[in-house]
Amino acid sequence: MMKEDINPGQIELTILANPAYLCVARAAVRKALEISGFDAQDADGVTLALDEALTNVIRHSYGGPCEKPIIIKLSQIPNYQKKTSALEVVVRDFGKHVDPKTIKSRDLNEVRPGGLGVHIIQTVMDEVEYSCVSEGGMQLRMLKLIQLTDCCEMTSGVRASFGGSRIEKAQ
Repeated sequence: MMKEDINPGQIELTILANPAYLCVARAAVRKALEISGFDAQDADGVTLALDEALTNVIRHSYGGPCEKPIIIKLSQIPNYQKKTSALEVVVRDFGKHVDPKTIKSRDLNEVRPGGLGVHIIQTVMDEVEYSCVSEGGMQLRMLKLIQLTDCCEMTSGVRASFGGSRIEKAQ
């Protein structure tokens, strides 16, 4: 992608589908939210939802750790539905297509470890939408209505890639 592909107010991060890079994604997103003025509770919730989404991509879309990319995009949407601002988080993978209607949380009465990622994502985020991408893979769009602690905007035009070691800022 070229620098012109980045929208103002958007941060893009590309990691390899390897659990070792999840801490990088969590830290980068958490810091971006903190800088943008999110309160700690919302920033923690969005970071947790993202971590669950990335874990699901690695486990279910790619079938385990591999050298394939996961693209994460964060965009601040001012005046969302003329009510408030919102944060849009998009997670894009290049793995298996899955019918979005089949992506559901497990029964919460079933006591066992694991399987709560979809439930956590749906609980933390205000909107969640899964879609198949025609070029292959899946896209998860999550939206969080936000209450900023300060009047700040997300740093715009930042792109980073881990596993490929590339960080750049659009001019």
